[in-house]
Amino acid sequence: MIFRLLIGLLMAASILCFAMYIGTRQDIWRRRGVLIIKWTVIAGLGFFAVLVLERLALLL
Repeated sequence: MIFRLLIGLLMAASILCFAMYIGTRQDIWRRRGVLIIKWTVIAGLGFFAVLVLERLALLL
């Protein structure tokens, strides 16, 4: 539940950054949006890696 909320908030933040980029044409907003998406994907991969490792530990 908390993970879903965190991912949702991070995606909303990146959408807002891209909206600010479209509105202002300042490159900093696009860079921030891409950075937020990058770390969101990395956090998601880490979360799913933990889930897979938990399942593997139960099998052993």
